[in-house]
Order: sequence, then structure tokens, then C-alpha cells
Amino acid sequence: MRDLRPAVRAAALAAAASYLAGCGGKPSRPAPVEGPPLASVVVRAERTPLERFVDGTVEAVNQATVSAETSGRVAQIYYDVGNVVPAGAVIMRLKGTEQRAGLQAAQAGLSEAKARNAEAATNYQRIADMFQHHVVSKAQFDQATANRDAAAARLQAALAGLAAARQGVDYTEIRAPYSGVVGKRLVQVGEAVHPGMPLMSGLSLNLLRVDTNVPQSAVFQVSRLKQAAVYVGDKRIEATKITIFPEAATPSSTFRARLDLPPAALDLAPGMYVKVGLVIGTASRLLIPAAALVVRSEVTSVYVIDSKGRVSLRYVRPGHRFGDRIEILSGLEPGERIALDPIAASARIAASGSGS
Repeated sequence: MRDLRPAVRAAALAAAASYLAGCGGKPSRPAPVEGPPLASVVVRAERTPLERFVDGTVEAVNQATVSAETSGRVAQIYYDVGNVVPAGAVIMRLKGTEQRAGLQAAQAGLSEAKARNAEAATNYQRIADMFQHHVVSKAQFDQATANRDAAAARLQAALAGLAAARQGVDYTEIRAPYSGVVGKRLVQVGEAVHPGMPLMSGLSLNLLRVDTNVPQSAVFQVSRLKQAAVYVGDKRIEATKITIFPEAATPSSTFRARLDLPPAALDLAPGMYVKVGLVIGTASRLLIPAAALVVRSEVTSVYVIDSKGRVSLRYVRPGHRFGDRIEILSGLEPGERIALDPIAASARIAASGSGS
């Protein structure tokens, strides 16, 4: 039987040659779809902070334990652990029977002091007039003067006693010194308390700072530049102030530092461990708008536009975030152009039929 395989192979080669000849000798490539230019930006290297990374712990700037300032029994507790407390709110109340009785006594004492002061002032005025007309002796005038001054002094003492009594009643209402969250409740309803006894502790989440240690090798650069940032996930939070303690710890030879954070810093809570970037100089980085990134699962990419306007999807490796921009560690070169709107770029590729 005749072998037909050489003939079939020759026919296939002839068909391929005819196809390539009709296409100018090269495989055809889909042309870009006509349409308005895509919004884009040319990637360029920029000078950005060079950082030395250390570990830090978040802590609250305002954290305190509220203690009793008078004696009494706990009558009511209005807030418990985890509750948010407004500034100045009454968090606990004492019975205060003794304090209110003291207030009533002080009010009565003030009324008596006012009456005696008025009487002494009137008597002094009468004796003074008589003394001017030589009707009474100098001793009587001096006695009236002394009585007037003593009554005035007793009135001032009564006023001070009333203020102290009112303060004692106010002490039966324990108020929050600032807005925050209750961390611990240290007493129960019905428990007797005395001045100085801890009642409740809490902290404010509005003002946070980070406690960290600066290596000896970087302390002079950090002290000179006074710049640092805290990294939480892909977010970079700039510190508003850096305080470096002047004495190095032994045996680590590190310097303790505190980084003040902006008010109401998101995604942070006291006790959290964070990465701290201490600025020690500058470095060249490729930064692109964060909106240009395409994130699918754990794969990150961007749409690159070549010199002919063709769009392709390219994988990149992102680094740290700087505001609304992302550092690109690999996958892009300076001078390349990327699309700013990934949705529009994806639609352009789909319309052109090119997946490259």
C-alpha cells in the first residue's frame, strides 16, 4: 500500500507558505481599537524617605485611673468595661448622706454669719457716730470695731465652709476627666470607698502614640530629621512629633522614643504592635497612583500602554504606600506609561481582542 504521509506533509507546508505570503511573511497582530486616549501617567523615579524599620507599641496619650475624693458607699455605676464615656459624664455616684448634711449645716452657718455681720456693722456705725460727738469712750469704739471685723471674718469663713461642703457633695458624683473607653471597673455597687481608693480606669482613643526604641546607629539621623511613620497593613501614618529620650538603655544601647500620631488615627488601638519607619535619609523609588493598581487575590498588576497605544496587563510587586501612591519594587521601569483607569483599560483590551 502506498505511503501518503509525505504528500500530506508537503501539502501542509505549501498551505502555510501561502498563508504567510498573503500576510507579508509575518503572523497578523490585532490592531488597537480606535477610541479616545486612555488617561495615563508616565512612571518616574522620585526621591522619597529612606527608613530604618523597628518595632513599636501603640499606647494612649490620655489614660488614667479615677479615684474617690470623699468617703461613701457606691450607689450607682453608669458605665462598665468597654463603654464609651463622654467627657464630663457622671460614671459613678456615691450615696453622700454625710456630705449633704454637711452642706445643709454650712448653709445654716452662712445665714447666721450674715445676720451677725449685719448686726455688727450697724452697731459699729452707731458707735462711730457717737464717738465723733464724744458721747462714748475710745474703748467702746475699739470694741465695736473689733466686733465688726470679727463678724466679717466669720462671714468669710462661713462662705469658705459652704464652698467646701458643696465640693464634698460634688465629689459624690465621679465624672470622666476626658472622653474615652472604660478599661477596668474596680468597685461594686454597695461597696464602701474612701479618699484615694481607685474606682475606674480608662483611656482615650482620640490621641495615640507609639513607644519604640531607636538603635544607636540611627539615633543621630533620626534626631536631625525628626521624621517617622507607622505602618498598619498597607497604610502609612505620618508621626506628628518625635520625642527621643536622652539616655541610652543598657545593654541594648537603644534610645527610647515616642511618636505622636494624628488625632483619631484609624485601625490602631492601645497595645497593638506596629512597624515603625524611622527616616534616616532619602531614596529613589517608583511611585504610581494607588487607583492604577489591579488587585486580584494575591496578584497585583497594572495596565501598561506602549508607544503605539497598545494596552497590556503586567504583574508588578508593590511596596509601601505613601499617601495615595504605591511604591513599585519590580515589574515597571522609569519612563513607561500606565493607565490610570484600570476598568477603561480592561475594556480597551476586551474590545481589541488582545490579551497581551
